[in-house]
Amino acid sequence: MGMTPRMVGVGMAIIASATAWSVLFLPGLTAPIRPSAIARRLTPLEARGRILYIRNGCIGCHTQYVRPSDWGLSALRVSQPGDYVYDQPHLLGSERTGPDLSQEGGQHTNDWHWAHFRDPRLTRPASIMPRFRFLSRPRMRALIAYVQSLGGKMADARMARQNDWHRRLLAAWRRGEDANADFLYRRVPAPWRVLPNPYPATQAALARGRFVYEQECINCHGPLGDGNGPAARYLLPRPFNFTLLKRHPWSGGLLYYQIMNGITGSAMPYFKQDLESAKIWDVSNYIAVEFIGKNIDSGETGSGIPAAREPAPPPRP
Repeated sequence: MGMTPRMVGVGMAIIASATAWSVLFLPGLTAPIRPSAIARRLTPLEARGRILYIRNGCIGCHTQYVRPSDWGLSALRVSQPGDYVYDQPHLLGSERTGPDLSQEGGQHTNDWHWAHFRDPRLTRPASIMPRFRFLSRPRMRALIAYVQSLGGKMADARMARQNDWHRRLLAAWRRGEDANADFLYRRVPAPWRVLPNPYPATQAALARGRFVYEQECINCHGPLGDGNGPAARYLLPRPFNFTLLKRHPWSGGLLYYQIMNGITGSAMPYFKQDLESAKIWDVSNYIAVEFIGKNIDSGETGSGIPAAREPAPPPRP
């Protein structure tokens, strides 16, 4: 046989077919996948939301799986084949422009997602995600239900916790802002309630804190810190009013704890994965000085080894 273009094409087709069979089809026939411990079928509402997710191209920016190499990026769980046994078609994706959504369910409340889909800049001022405000209310509910299902039974457990705390927080909020502030104060661990901010509110620290506040907080808590940001109209309970702390006990540690862990059951997310410790202390300083009118720091000097980046006193003559 001569090496004609036709024979080359036939050979390439045979090789491609053999490769596809051995890589794509044979494993599916010889190694059936069983549901994992967290896998479950979607409800009808979640299934409708999945169709909207597909039609609107969400998979173009978000993945739905965590590789072992992603474990150091705040992943809750490395994905397993059995997690997707009920998904047709699979929506694993490969583009990581936005956050991975494999365990998104229960990470935020439904009203946070409502504000986020209406205008992502309301919850993430630096987001490049497009708006989905063109969706009708029934379609928005379906899309949110699908996103809250991501993570299977682990997501269900987180959603149950969100809903439980949401009921408690809403009851406290409806008793008035002061009652709500007292409710939140009592649920911060005692050591954090009296912990002072270990870093002084220097000009540089306040500038860094203001930048973090404008990047992460301003659209919920507002430019005045009174909880009247543009996202507040979608959120219940409403974002916390920092100016209340002028007449309530508080500390730098209390602010740090709430920013770090968020407030489950409310739209206040946790920032322990997004902000390193120094930035949380900086934004705590900014909130204290800008909205409460004073700062509580350690006020101690010479009691420990100072951080290398903090301002140093002038050298002794």
